Amino acid sequence: MPPPTASSLALSARRAVEDALAVVFPVSCAGCDLADRDLCEPCREQLRASARVRQLPGGLEVRSALVFDGVAARVIRSFKEDGRTGLARPLGIALREAWPAGLDGVPVAVPASRSSMRRRGYAPVVLAARRAGWRPFPLLSVARATADQRSLTRDGRAANLAGAMRARPSAAERLRGRAVVLVDDVVTTGATLEEATRALTAAGVAVAGAVTIAATPLRHRPGG
Repeated sequence: MPPPTASSLALSARRAVEDALAVVFPVSCAGCDLADRDLCEPCREQLRASARVRQLPGGLEVRSALVFDGVAARVIRSFKEDGRTGLARPLGIALREAWPAGLDGVPVAVPASRSSMRRRGYAPVVLAARRAGWRPFPLLSVARATADQRSLTRDGRAANLAGAMRARPSAAERLRGRAVVLVDDVVTTGATLEEATRALTAAGVAVAGAVTIAATPLRHRPGG
């Protein structure tokens, strides 16, 4: 029998820790509800990145690691809405694969609203970026409150976000001459990323592209 590899030893250690924690803090898999696992191995496999590229109307190229559907959607929702911060690691690993090959850029996280920060107590995008091995630069801030995007149309999202972000002047000055890559959790219509791009461009910062954990499936209208 061959000796155990480093990866198999790490997997065994992780399972042992999960088993011990499950006794004290019962959990279920974020992807399929299997008992005693934060994320079971089959669902972890479903988070294996396969980068998809989308170009927004304004020209920004967005690379997404996963499709926001099935297991990936359930895990991302648990990470964002249920406080399951341990899921940041597998999502961060997937996010890392979306980074454009060979691009020397500075990661800049899309900022969380004040209300979501109060509700969650953490910024999911920043946490996932850190688990990807990046140190997101605090360049953007929220300029005003916005409505919940989920029930809005494409045009409604754009109007809701218009002027909602701004670049921190001193931070923008430090990055002058450097390209940045925007980082977000899920891209739907792209309105959030386009608003972030507008704010950075106005501050003289070049945006080389964007990466997200996932992208919602494109829905085609009948006859469109």
